[in-house]
Amino acid sequence: MKFSLALTVLASAFAKAHYTFPSVANTADWQVVRTTTNYQSNGPVTDVSSDQIRCYERNPGTGAPSTYNVTAGSQLAYHAKSSISHPGPMAFYIAQVPSGKTAANWDASGAVWSKIYQDGPSFNGGLTWPTMNAQSVSVTIPRCLQNGEYLLRAEHIALHSAGSVGGAQFYLSCAQLSVTGGSGSWSPKNKVSFPGAYKATDPGILINIYYPVPTSYTPAGPAVDTC
Repeated sequence: MKFSLALTVLASAFAKAHYTFPSVANTADWQVVRTTTNYQSNGPVTDVSSDQIRCYERNPGTGAPSTYNVTAGSQLAYHAKSSISHPGPMAFYIAQVPSGKTAANWDASGAVWSKIYQDGPSFNGGLTWPTMNAQSVSVTIPRCLQNGEYLLRAEHIALHSAGSVGGAQFYLSCAQLSVTGGSGSWSPKNKVSFPGAYKATDPGILINIYYPVPTSYTPAGPAVDTC
């Protein structure tokens, strides 16, 4: 009985150390963000070759109940719950929904994702990360997008256990957006697919951040596409 109770307490503590990305702006959890497999457990994706690395969907193909209206060129806050409690980089990717599909029913497979934001660490006295303990991270929706529907993919890679293959932890989700006010000149050059964008041995994924303390960091995935 005591052993069972100890395991329950340990599991609870483990879950609290992890996090989800369930909402944007002032929306309710999972209203415009597709419900992720970890919506209760808070656990990460660790296999970069899994389809879960795309949007981490609990029920692929069902989508979120709503799509959020946003103006190109504006900032959009993507919220973490409870907070980003592990060290590592934050990135955002965007993918335009093709004709005949909607943000609610498109699977976003293939080379359709463009990175629009990537942060990195400071190296003063060890690695420090700008999103550590953040409850919200804002991203600018490119002003040059074509009007239409998109998926916005938020991704945080936790590197506290990344010294061995499969140790990096991916926390992510996809929000459904309807974009207006764009100039229409968006022409990204670095589209990638999920899975496919990452290898488990990429230097931004397989890394010991503690010893010897790195003096540089190479982000995983493509370069950031801009207008």
